[in-house]
Amino acid sequence: MNDRILIVEDNKALAKLLSKKLKSVLNIEIDVAYTLLEAKLFIKAYSYFLTLLDINLPDAPNGEVVEYVLGKNVPVIVLSSNIDKGFRQKILKKNIIDYVNKGGMNDINYIIQTISRLQKNRQHKVLVVDDSVVFRKQMENMLRNLFFDVISVAHGEEALSMIKLHPQISLVLTDYNMPVMNGLELTYEIRKKHNKTQICILVLSSNQDEEINALFLKQGANDYIKKPFSKEEFSCRVNNSIEALENIQEVTNNANRDFLTGLYNRRYFFESMSEYLEEINTTGEQFTLAMIDIDHFKKINDSFGHDVGDKVIVVLSEILRTLTSHKDIVARFGGEEFCLVLKNINHSNSLEILERIRKEVANHTIQIDNNTTVNFTISLGATVHHELEIEDTISQADMMLYQAKNAGRNQIIFE
Repeated sequence: MNDRILIVEDNKALAKLLSKKLKSVLNIEIDVAYTLLEAKLFIKAYSYFLTLLDINLPDAPNGEVVEYVLGKNVPVIVLSSNIDKGFRQKILKKNIIDYVNKGGMNDINYIIQTISRLQKNRQHKVLVVDDSVVFRKQMENMLRNLFFDVISVAHGEEALSMIKLHPQISLVLTDYNMPVMNGLELTYEIRKKHNKTQICILVLSSNQDEEINALFLKQGANDYIKKPFSKEEFSCRVNNSIEALENIQEVTNNANRDFLTGLYNRRYFFESMSEYLEEINTTGEQFTLAMIDIDHFKKINDSFGHDVGDKVIVVLSEILRTLTSHKDIVARFGGEEFCLVLKNINHSNSLEILERIRKEVANHTIQIDNNTTVNFTISLGATVHHELEIEDTISQADMMLYQAKNAGRNQIIFE
């Protein structure tokens, strides 16, 4: 998505500095207007992700630019050197995202961080749970102003249904006192299936009982916000919670992924398979496990160097990812060895997929430079899992892989 920002600021030095910093850090299109008239022309010509507005302009000294831009349904961050608390609160009551003082580089850095956060927020779906229609609407508006995708429901049971229906929900905001299922019960139910690396829970309540607050945190809530609260407190707490969730997920993802290919690593493979085997224990679902090895990989490294060897590994990982389903598991076990699990599938369909992978690899040419290309092949050993320990199934697939290598490589041996 190509985002575009409009800066409306009559201080030309500040406007140019802001524009330069935003372009360099965020790689974003910037337009600069010095008057309300110029701003109107820009808004007529372009669609904007966000506007940064000075509220005292030569042709609009009393904040008219804010009303105009909001009337065009364009998001607004107000820039002002006015530090009067009453004036600030008056502006914040408008449907703006934030009010930022024009004090120096720290404020410019804060603006950059805020815009970056808003861009990331578009990737998150948020669930609001409250039995008050008025409060739900208020929350929806504030969250959409922060660029979140928002769903709202009236009580806990509806919330659980929505989480099941929308697994991409990453943040839940819940009240305490609700009919059918209250917020504490909801928190308990969510944490049965979703830990803090998957869903963040914020409790919004006017309850003054400190024991209830502690119970929420013990049940797995990430934060507790007492009503009433300011727009700024709400925005900061929500953004901080989402950022913390992203940081945890990044650390977890790095621990589970192979650095070179981005595929799952051996450790995560066994964790994931343990959960999967429990799931299918009662259903009798079949899956195929295949061990895959790059043929003559040492020769590729010796002939072309390890950088080319790495490129071959990355290309294979991309082919494996492309030709398998999102529900399957593709892992790099180390070096040139990969493990593939095709879920809920029979022998013939598995063979069809594995043969497609083998042919795609054999037909793929890697361009090294203008005069050099590299082709490579893979050998595959596969077996259908039959109520064995996962290590035994891997050993069987390894035996099939060994046979494929001995039989001339670039082939599949499927037991």
